Amino acid sequence: MQRAELENLLEFAVRIAQAAGEVTLRYFQRATAERKSDGSFVTAADREAERLLRERIEERFPQDAILGEEEGARAGSSDRCWVIDPLDGTFSFVHGVPLYGTLIALEVEEEPILGAVHLPALGETVYAARGIGCFWNGARCQVSNVSRLEEALLLATDFGTCERYGFGRAAEALQHRAQARRTWGDCYGHILVATGRAEIMLDPVMNHWDCAALLPILEEAGGTFTDWRGTKTARGGNAISTNGALFEDVMKIIGSAPQI
Repeated sequence: MQRAELENLLEFAVRIAQAAGEVTLRYFQRATAERKSDGSFVTAADREAERLLRERIEERFPQDAILGEEEGARAGSSDRCWVIDPLDGTFSFVHGVPLYGTLIALEVEEEPILGAVHLPALGETVYAARGIGCFWNGARCQVSNVSRLEEALLLATDFGTCERYGFGRAAEALQHRAQARRTWGDCYGHILVATGRAEIMLDPVMNHWDCAALLPILEEAGGTFTDWRGTKTARGGNAISTNGALFEDVMKIIGSAPQI
């Protein structure tokens, strides 16, 4: 794919992510939540924002497939698929906390080549495409250069969830080594790593639409985005972001800590 085409696709992704984010802001701190079959929250903001994203993509790229959290998959005739999460961090959203985002990725032959994350209530947009770089509100951004775990800020959506999914001892070991730990979670935690404001983000359970936009963002920022085995993927069912310099140390700790 030519650079100009990739830049146009990225610009489109950013534009519709911001438009969907505007939809969510109309409901922010006033939304009524429902429970899905898996027990997670869903709101009218999730559904309306996803409809907007789908309509914009179908109008501009009718041949492309779409995969979204709320409405599932729509087949396409090209080798491209837009992977969308209209409102990542719904738990935060329904509690009036601004740490949520709209995520959009484009995959070509199942490989994410660009990603955009818009954080509507914070007024931040982070986006990247293969070979083009990572940008935070229009300026180039990159991960931190922290190279010692003892100086790192470690994040997780919920450290208790790490234990429930069998990663409790690894998460505990990392907490003991890190300088500080916080639960600034969901996509926001990964974005903090990509923009150099944190070093490690742990997520023991993730869906495809949670991951696809984050993978190119972290890599273009100079970091890593993998599953808990250290494999680069958006389909691993879990995820870890690092600043790259700490990746090997994090993987050693995870590998030496038995799952429970």
